[in-house]
Amino acid sequence: MIPQDKNAVLLFADGTTFYGKSCGAEGTATAEIAFNTGMTGYQEIFTDPSYFGQMVVMAATHIGNYGVHEDEVESDSVKIKGLIVKKFAYKPSRYGSKVSSLQDYLEKHNVVGIRDVDTREIVTYIRNNGAQNALISTDVENLDQLKKELAQVPSMKGMELASKVSTKEKYTVGEGDYKVALLDFGVKKNIIRSLQERGCQVTVFPYDTAAEVILAGGFDGVQLSNGPGDPEPLVEVIENIKKLVDSNIPIFGICLGHQLLALSQGLQTEKMHNGHRGINHPILNLITKKGEITSQNHGFVVRMEEALANENIEVTHKHLNDQTLAGIALKGKKVFSVQYHPEASPGPHDSRYLFDQFVDNMKLAKGVVTA
Repeated sequence: MIPQDKNAVLLFADGTTFYGKSCGAEGTATAEIAFNTGMTGYQEIFTDPSYFGQMVVMAATHIGNYGVHEDEVESDSVKIKGLIVKKFAYKPSRYGSKVSSLQDYLEKHNVVGIRDVDTREIVTYIRNNGAQNALISTDVENLDQLKKELAQVPSMKGMELASKVSTKEKYTVGEGDYKVALLDFGVKKNIIRSLQERGCQVTVFPYDTAAEVILAGGFDGVQLSNGPGDPEPLVEVIENIKKLVDSNIPIFGICLGHQLLALSQGLQTEKMHNGHRGINHPILNLITKKGEITSQNHGFVVRMEEALANENIEVTHKHLNDQTLAGIALKGKKVFSVQYHPEASPGPHDSRYLFDQFVDNMKLAKGVVTA
């Protein structure tokens, strides 16, 4: 059943205002606003822990048309704070016992949304003016109060969010020839699946687990997961990663894990103007000279100039749209990381070889194969 039309407002921190109709839950939501250019995979986007603390503008015109499926999730719940769309489909066109409507899904997880707004204009506005905090509300008559509420929302810069989405207790998934310790900063389920598919037993640890605990566990390698927020406040985590690097255990970092690895080696990160979020971002592998179409979701980036100047760092990948750093390797060590998501599903599979590279590094470290 389509809910009765209810007015809604989208308010930017700078005062820019858009009016539309409500979708999802009623109420008020505040968060940093970001846009995603992916044409498919909205459920995977909504459940990606890297979006914790953000509301998302979907560039695709129709959202909700294929409903939601209980198996197509990247975490245990919806992680976005709010949703902005052009056209919202209340009735899914896909059938099956595991399929439900996006409206029911958003209501269940208390996600406030706004529809029937010009998302092209909103995306353009964010692209030109940069990421900022925003508010969605069905309380459209109290705009002055909403502005006061929005003014109290902290900036994403300096915000530590990994602790909000990390597992509280360690757990182990599957069996395999290679034992991987995964530090969970907001891991997507498909990272774990991608490791399992390659013969890995994965033990997931809380984000702040000490390096000594990992190293005492007899693991063959360490996976540093994706996650939300600013990496710089995670000072103790950065020091733990430095100890892991110094131990010479193979390490593979993804997204936030990549940024934390870079910080552990003395590099710096910075907040981007509007971030990279979508499933069509072009990357150049500087080692193989091959191009990759990638899935991305990040608002911070490692500074390229400092990576190039560091004699212990090899820059392995760069983003072809803006020439930002997209991957590094540590010279003389079996340690590497990328800014994008090689596990993404749905999305391009061009970068799945990175998991093979990680497994090969573990094989080398164990002496199963020789270089």
